Amino acid sequence: MSYTVTLIPGDGIGPEVMAAAVRVLSATGVAFEWETEPAGIAAIGEHGVPLPPRTLESVRRNKVAFKGPTETPVAGGHRSVNVELRKKLDLYANLRPVETLPGVKSRYTDVDLIVVRENTEDLYSGLEHVVVPGVVESIKIITERASTRIALFAFEYARTHGRKRVTSVHKANIMKLSDGLFLDCCRTVAKQYPEVKYDEIIVDNCCMQLVLDPTRFDMLLLENLYGDIVSDLCAGFIGGLGMAPGANIGEHGALFEAVHGSAPDIAGKNLANPMAVILSGAMMLDHLKEHAAADRVRHAVHTVLREGTKLTRDLGGTAGTTEIAEAIAAKVTG
Repeated sequence: MSYTVTLIPGDGIGPEVMAAAVRVLSATGVAFEWETEPAGIAAIGEHGVPLPPRTLESVRRNKVAFKGPTETPVAGGHRSVNVELRKKLDLYANLRPVETLPGVKSRYTDVDLIVVRENTEDLYSGLEHVVVPGVVESIKIITERASTRIALFAFEYARTHGRKRVTSVHKANIMKLSDGLFLDCCRTVAKQYPEVKYDEIIVDNCCMQLVLDPTRFDMLLLENLYGDIVSDLCAGFIGGLGMAPGANIGEHGALFEAVHGSAPDIAGKNLANPMAVILSGAMMLDHLKEHAAADRVRHAVHTVLREGTKLTRDLGGTAGTTEIAEAIAAKVTG
């Protein structure tokens, strides 16, 4: 069977790490037909917008996309392509597994976390305005619909993947209405899954507890902003953003991408670590029910890490992006 997938190379190191990931996915023997479409800074020059309609239509048609990082200007410029893709395609669930990897130096061991982040609202709705000069208001949107469906996603994932506990992360002691609504929805859904333990923790305490001992948590369920921050924190437990894969999932499609950004300072230098994108590709294979191929990709990544001879500089090595890709691809085919 062949799968048609929208491929978005992205900005900065995006084209390099995506080429590495495609090389590894091709080594699995699973047949892909890639529809390459632009997004981000790379799309503006040719199409005038960072997210061309043709890119959106390609993802809608194929229902699966594989995306490189895109650049978002700070304090100005165009809105985040990631946020726009998630909202326009209603990819409401952001799934980020965080697992200790062999051979990666870290002060933490035996980490095995799943971060589930609501992807479509909260402060990321982008509703901001100037009240008077020097005063800006940013509106936080929390709805019963979005909170309920992300809770259902988290608990259903726990049920189907043998997870024992879901912890909702909030700031309802201060934001009593918005975060309070989120908690009410999570509590209602939790009652439908008596086999899964449910508890709650305030977000600042959660961050402290994670740093002290991340193994005390199983699954974290968060609103959009908290999820963005906490998932990056969790990536630090396993070697950094270069090792953290991710997925954005909706009812009518899914988009797979690494947690890290476009790293323009090392773009074009063959220095970027492609493992997060490759592991995101393994998540895509699982989504396509190609579980054996996904397991082979993960095993190949683990083997290369364990051997320790082909590592990028962020992991203490000197190997380049293409060398890593070839080493992993060789393990997949071998």
